[in-house]
Amino acid sequence: MIDTYGRVIDYLRVSITDRCNLRCGYCMPDDLPFIPHSDILRYEEILRICTLMANNGVKTFRVTGGEPLARRGCIDFIRELQAIPGVENVSLTTNAVLLAPYIETLASIGLRSLNISLDSVNPETYYMITGQNLFSRVWNTIEAAIESGIPTKINCVPPGGINDMELLSLVKLAEVYPIQVRFIEMMPTTVNGAFQGIPSEQILLILQNEYPDLEVDETKYGFGPAHYYKSKRFMGRVGMIDAISNHFCTSCNRLRLTSEGFLKLCLYHDDGLDLRLLLREGCSDEEINTAIISKVLDKPQRHHFDIKPNGKDGIKKMSRIGG
Repeated sequence: MIDTYGRVIDYLRVSITDRCNLRCGYCMPDDLPFIPHSDILRYEEILRICTLMANNGVKTFRVTGGEPLARRGCIDFIRELQAIPGVENVSLTTNAVLLAPYIETLASIGLRSLNISLDSVNPETYYMITGQNLFSRVWNTIEAAIESGIPTKINCVPPGGINDMELLSLVKLAEVYPIQVRFIEMMPTTVNGAFQGIPSEQILLILQNEYPDLEVDETKYGFGPAHYYKSKRFMGRVGMIDAISNHFCTSCNRLRLTSEGFLKLCLYHDDGLDLRLLLREGCSDEEINTAIISKVLDKPQRHHFDIKPNGKDGIKKMSRIGG
């Protein structure tokens, strides 16, 4: 698929649940209500949409949540998703709390990559951020994932004033493991107003002070928007996903399918397509496909987080959209 601005759309992020077993304050505070199960797409509905997307040239799919492994049947869904003709890359984003029993299976079926969310390597800070005393379990699982051979990335969303002084501890993971440690600028949402994200420029200064030989690495590690840096001291790489301070909209190749079946064209804008409605009204594949192709032409040229981060469009709840 090609949008109005000539961008090739070949990447779909698929949220299969809005639920999570952690309570990170900037994402899912305790008082955030969950979507009723009846409003969540069934796996067969998601697979039907993904099949149509693959027929239209979407090759890369990332399974997200909430926490996707919190939904029963996630691994079987991933296996079926990978079997769709035209699907070349399937990856999983997880907090790793429930991952350990599935690592061997995911490695055997050829999962393309694991993105593991980890905002601190200090157990006390981890508890402060997530509300759960599960750091040891998560860390042991990360080591097992690396040993399994599945390409592994660590995703950190640094909330200012909480883990500022620990960023280098996360970076040092790239010194001893062949992984990518990525820092993601915090997206402004309706639930994280009390948190201030750390701009990528600030993190880069910290890196340059610690690693004087730091330089840009032009290699692509995956299919997303991260840009990377290398140092002779790194076994892996350090990356930035800086959608707020350095938007990459001109090369955006993705759509998002929420757990409720809404095809979101841009993370910032509300516009999109209610695929659940079309599915449950009995529309044919041809009708749904026509609606998708037509709607992709409405994909906005860019986001406007820098202009009105909490305006009418903005992000409501990342856990519902898919992190």
